[in-house]
Amino acid sequence: MAQEIKVPSGKFSIRDLAKALIPDGDLSKCLTCGTCTAGCPASGQMDMDPRKFLRMAVLGLDEQLERHPWVWVCTMCKRCNDVCPMKINIPQLTFELRSRWPREERPKGILGSCDMHVKSRGGAMGVPLEDFEFTVSDLAEECRTQEGFEELRAEIDREGAMFALNQNSREPVTEPDELLPLWKILHTAGADWTYYSDMWAGENYCMFLADDPSWEYIVRAQSKKIDELGCKTFINTECGHSFYAVYAALKKFNIPHNFEFKSIIEFYAKWIREGKLPVNSEWNKDLKIKFTVQDPCNIVRKSLGDWMADELRFVVKTAVGEENFVEMYPNKSNNYCCGGGGGALQAGYTEQRQAYGKIKFDQIMQTGATYVITPCHNCHAQIEDIKHAFDGHYHVVHLWTILCLSMGILGENERTYLGPDLADFGL
Repeated sequence: MAQEIKVPSGKFSIRDLAKALIPDGDLSKCLTCGTCTAGCPASGQMDMDPRKFLRMAVLGLDEQLERHPWVWVCTMCKRCNDVCPMKINIPQLTFELRSRWPREERPKGILGSCDMHVKSRGGAMGVPLEDFEFTVSDLAEECRTQEGFEELRAEIDREGAMFALNQNSREPVTEPDELLPLWKILHTAGADWTYYSDMWAGENYCMFLADDPSWEYIVRAQSKKIDELGCKTFINTECGHSFYAVYAALKKFNIPHNFEFKSIIEFYAKWIREGKLPVNSEWNKDLKIKFTVQDPCNIVRKSLGDWMADELRFVVKTAVGEENFVEMYPNKSNNYCCGGGGGALQAGYTEQRQAYGKIKFDQIMQTGATYVITPCHNCHAQIEDIKHAFDGHYHVVHLWTILCLSMGILGENERTYLGPDLADFGL
């Protein structure tokens, strides 16, 4: 028997928020069709789903929603918004409710990463600039000992460079050898690039925290430094949420800047077409190893759309062979979020995050692919985690790893995520 819902009377701020997010402010725009819930991997977690979430807001059930932890399980991937026939922005409502939590009561992992980033003026892991500088210098020296890279340059704050790059702080802190394939690609393509020093990391957990002032502070500092260096293009490396954090902040906070902001995936494709990257799939012609690719929500659905998804596929197919590429379904803008976005990896709700990721795990397993290419750090970490949670047997790799493998320039210490079938290939 259905439970009766008693609707309180009075003025309700969450309902006003919901109304503002519905086209024309007409609460009847929500058809209660359930399309949002049917397509949301977070549905059912904590006895909540997008339709119920919106209806509770519309009915004025503020007390039940104000501290509901489901807002930290929802990754705000916008799939519900995309499929909604009335285009109701439920993810924005989720974000607004996150911002209403007392700051000190928000998930400690996300909060700590945000505060560490602002305090260190580096990244979420709090790496001092001098440590980052040492790591870059030391690794560049190591890379120059490899044949063909004797003239490789990896610098910080070089004025007048064409490109300014960020770098997810996971690499310099926990897996520095993962920096080398990216640098090799840049060197092979003849890219004129530099890292920038202020807020150099490719992440922004303040956005996930719904801390607008800190989110804005980080992107303003990045933009100011890059403009001071005179770089023409700000290239975001393989990290989905850091792309969206900058992409959205430049517009939302009207941050002045003189650079173009681009994803490195676009340049991978451009340099391959121009012949600057001799990427080819001959290495996999006889091996016939199968690959699939994860479309990062923050780069594809929430930012650049299917055009970027198609560029991603062009790069992958060129590197592994079209016949060895297997699609997940659905894909591109309609792809399921893996469950690692929205700060979920640091929110503390591990059981819910892994249950959310089960849909993605099943997608991957259905492809039969041996490798999942993930040009996003959160996707990479989550898809690796659900592999262990559900006893999967695939391998998760960055795009830069496969590009360097295909060009025969992947070093011995740059193969952390390759399986035994490729661990020694080409050495």
